[in-house]
Amino acid sequence: MNNNPKINKLLISTAYLGTVEYFSAIIQHNQVIIDDGEHYIKQTYRNRCEIYATSGKLSLIIPVTKVNGNHTKIKDIRIAYTEQWQKVHWRAIVSAYNQSPFFLYYRDELEGFYLNTFDYLLDFNQKITETVINLLGLYNKIEKSAGYIEKNDSDILDLRNHFSPKKKPAKAIPEYVQVFSDKHGFIPNLSIIDLLFNEGPNACDYLEILNLH
Repeated sequence: MNNNPKINKLLISTAYLGTVEYFSAIIQHNQVIIDDGEHYIKQTYRNRCEIYATSGKLSLIIPVTKVNGNHTKIKDIRIAYTEQWQKVHWRAIVSAYNQSPFFLYYRDELEGFYLNTFDYLLDFNQKITETVINLLGLYNKIEKSAGYIEKNDSDILDLRNHFSPKKKPAKAIPEYVQVFSDKHGFIPNLSIIDLLFNEGPNACDYLEILNLH
């Protein structure tokens, strides 16, 4: 990952409860831009997150509808409610983190996202990302672009395709205590909620330390 301090703008894809690495990139930049004009790419963090369940790593996937097939822009991706995915996701999160030190402290701020409906994936991700940033005690500004951004702006660090379940993090992720680490060991770079529920107010300091590695 390019950590050039002269670049204050970060361009990234939308993400559903993005990874620890995703949020470590966000906190490094004064201005964060979500590209709303890019084409939706399946099997990415755009509509999935990974948590630490009793059996190990568990992917939670939001079902979506692509109105224009593979050429659908991310801003036009609609959330599908033919399945009770919200109930499934929240039950999985509760089961995974109910015994974590800070779950009860943060749960009320997040549970509402699994009780109310959003038409568009981009809007859901935007709101839940902003909520997590607030819970981390951060003030980074997250904004959506007004259409696709070409890769020709030297003032913007483009990491739209950097974060992927198929890629290893660009840097080593320091260990912290996880609920089921005694069963399966430390699992790095899970959803930010894994760090938040386990480390609480220390999560922001952890992200800062991660950026120094």
